[in-house]
Amino acid sequence: MPALVECVPNFSEGRDQSVINAITDAMTSVEGVTLLDVDMGSDFNRTVVTIVGAPHSVLEAAINGTRVAIERIDMRNHSGEHARMGAVDVVPFIPISNVSMSECVNLSVLYAQRTSEEFGLPVFLYAESARHDERVRLPDIRRGEYEGLATKFADPAWRPDYGPAEFKPTMGATASGARNILIAYNVNLDTPDKGSANKIAGKLRTSGVLKKDGAGEKIIGTDGKPERIPGRFKSLQAAGWMYNDDTAQVSMNLLDYSATGLHIVTEAIRHEASDMDLKVTAGELVGLLPLNAMLDAGRYYHENPDNATDMNLVRSAVTGLQLDVLGDFIPEKRIIEWAAEVI
Repeated sequence: MPALVECVPNFSEGRDQSVINAITDAMTSVEGVTLLDVDMGSDFNRTVVTIVGAPHSVLEAAINGTRVAIERIDMRNHSGEHARMGAVDVVPFIPISNVSMSECVNLSVLYAQRTSEEFGLPVFLYAESARHDERVRLPDIRRGEYEGLATKFADPAWRPDYGPAEFKPTMGATASGARNILIAYNVNLDTPDKGSANKIAGKLRTSGVLKKDGAGEKIIGTDGKPERIPGRFKSLQAAGWMYNDDTAQVSMNLLDYSATGLHIVTEAIRHEASDMDLKVTAGELVGLLPLNAMLDAGRYYHENPDNATDMNLVRSAVTGLQLDVLGDFIPEKRIIEWAAEVI
């Protein structure tokens, strides 16, 4: 398996197809880069582009896309529902196969160095690349958004890691970093009661639920913050949601599938649902995911995993997770490594 890195830049344009076409054309002009997905959102006025390829090729593609974006997007005219701080809002580098997290950190630093030098772009490093504790979380960097950048740059504590501490009205600022792949995964229940899905989510997610007293009031700790009862799993975000008017779902982000896998959360939801006289009716994956995430689930569900091929393990995962209930699940289009070979 060749070294593969995924990059998922967010561009602050979700309404003008010609701008996005110009950006993706520039990115895919780099040899060895595959365009996996382009998700335009009109309400958010944001587009999320997913590419994969060899590390150096992905870096060049990200820089090419940035060049076009800051030429074609003027943040002075931007409005949308999603938090953002620049024409190129965030550029994460994600290890997929035969690439370490430290290599992706280096890619994010090289991206920051080159875009700040070539375009004068202010860049903050976040996630695994962060050099300051307060910059690990993207929402903390985005706080104040584009409109608050002039004030942010006036604070010495918020000087960009690369580029000038100067408000650039047309381009704004960018965050670059390395992180684990995030798997967006939902599990549907045979109930229209969102509260039931919320209850299950609270038991499983890392953050758990608020601790309350006998009167139902939240308990405040000595630090002045509400106390929480931790959930069962690490690296898991979850909430109750509605798939449609008749179907509630547990909506999740798996932040580290090696710590908390698809089959682990699915079986936990089945157990919790059973205790509430409910059943799981379907699994739903949003976007693409790495092969190993499916193989881990396949090993759990296959009767003889030691002698199974990768495709057989994937098919067992699809069946066990009920990924084929809501529609066809085509592994060649949904698994990153296989999609990169097919496209």
